[in-house]
Amino acid sequence: MATRSLKRSGHPRFTHRLGVWVLWLAIALGVAQCLAIGRIAVMIWIDPTSTSLQRTQALKLIGDQGLPIKWKQQWVDDRAISDNLRRAVIASEDDQFFEHGGVDWDAIQTAWERNSRAQARAEARAAKANQKKRSPKVVGGSTITQQLAKNLLLSGERTLFRKGQELILTFALETFLSKSRILTIYLNSVEWGEGVFGAEAASRHYFGKPAARLSSREAAKLAVMLPNPRFFEDRPNSGYLLQRTNTIEARMRMVQLPKRATTSDKK
Repeated sequence: MATRSLKRSGHPRFTHRLGVWVLWLAIALGVAQCLAIGRIAVMIWIDPTSTSLQRTQALKLIGDQGLPIKWKQQWVDDRAISDNLRRAVIASEDDQFFEHGGVDWDAIQTAWERNSRAQARAEARAAKANQKKRSPKVVGGSTITQQLAKNLLLSGERTLFRKGQELILTFALETFLSKSRILTIYLNSVEWGEGVFGAEAASRHYFGKPAARLSSREAAKLAVMLPNPRFFEDRPNSGYLLQRTNTIEARMRMVQLPKRATTSDKK
């Protein structure tokens, strides 16, 4: 009886300790989130030196190739980035960029519906052929701001918790930075190939010229590469890439750009 009562008395202690650990974990996560938001606020004036995605890719290249690694990036002022590229990226990645507050809910719903239909078709084909179902291509609905939040400060894992973090940081970006500043940071930090980051490095890597001199055709091709840059780096003449480039080049004419960012450009 004494042993049984002793075991019972241990439960409240365990529950208390568990509660303390959960509390400290919540506090730590809250502090980390506040620090991330603080870093975003500083980006009103200071350009980020690196992103979470860049650090991850650098470590991967070190593991694959050893040191030194092939790395190309050169931060440039937004005046050194062609308006053609600004228009092309918006037309390709986020045509409602200037209209939404960071999240395009209509695009997310459209992507969900398209993915659901693709999933149903894949299941029907598998059942008809009596084969194992192949996972269909997933269409995303992330905005430029969401992509920037993920690339800047988050890991590449796909969990509900990380998606929640992404939304918080997305709204922080939209709160502290202007649309023009968000676009400038995105274009200077996004991946355009293995070890190739930012518009200036991409322009010189693929076309041998600075980003300020990109033609509409060249800009459209770079924009189309963004969802899967390392894939298209190895397949520069793929049929899809060329056809999609024609589509984006035609859409670029409809994109209206805002004023360019300045060091004091705050929302």
